[in-house]
Amino acid sequence: MRILCLGDLLGRAGRSAAMQALPELRKRWKLDFVVVNGENAAGGFGINANQCRDLLKSGADVLTLGDHAFDQRDILTIIDKEPRIVRALNYPEGTPGSGAALLTLHDQRKVLVVQAMGRVFMDALEDPFRALDRLLASHKLGASVQAIIVDVHAEATSEKGALGQYLDGRASLVFGTHTHIPTADTRILPKGTGFQTDLGMCGDYNSVIGFQPEASIKRFLKKVPIERFTPATGEATLSGVFVETDDATGLAKQIQPVRIGGCLEAAELPEL
Repeated sequence: MRILCLGDLLGRAGRSAAMQALPELRKRWKLDFVVVNGENAAGGFGINANQCRDLLKSGADVLTLGDHAFDQRDILTIIDKEPRIVRALNYPEGTPGSGAALLTLHDQRKVLVVQAMGRVFMDALEDPFRALDRLLASHKLGASVQAIIVDVHAEATSEKGALGQYLDGRASLVFGTHTHIPTADTRILPKGTGFQTDLGMCGDYNSVIGFQPEASIKRFLKKVPIERFTPATGEATLSGVFVETDDATGLAKQIQPVRIGGCLEAAELPEL
């Protein structure tokens, strides 16, 4: 299975870049499945219902969220109705939405997409390790599902790395989101799980993690929230990862970083 996952969409720049690129990338790279983290799509804070619909129509199969999942209140009008929108699995019981999506492709292959939220320097949610254990106990890679994709939305690289190692052999791909900076450790772990600590963002990198630099600089200089954060609007870089899995085992056969456009060094797949 050929899978593309894109990191946090940051504002209009990231949202527009993804929507414009996905239809062509699906054809050119013969993609079977696309996961997009959309939690910063609405001005950097959350995602609204219309943006969810537009991204799903443009070529995303699943949208994952994160700690800004509910910043836009109208997400509540869609999150319980649209199974392709996934918030963190380890939110408290009764939180709207679902922490996982099980989808069946046109050829009957099944893909499980799950998101877990980290707890280091973030809200004190349920233990993501045990929450993932419970879910994966009923979804066996290479048996009941052909691919399992885990988005770890976390601040600490150590927590993301620990979850990657913990899930090695039980997931096709584990990747981190949230910090908006792509890491250079794309690899297949010893038991066959593809891994990257953080995919980075889809947004304008001539910025401070996707926002206009001035407000961040003033906050560091004066320790006072003088200005609100505004997304940068220059050319976006699409940042993510591509993985090809073995349908028989569900494990990764190859993995490559993806960076397209903007000011970062390009990383694209060779033409088929």
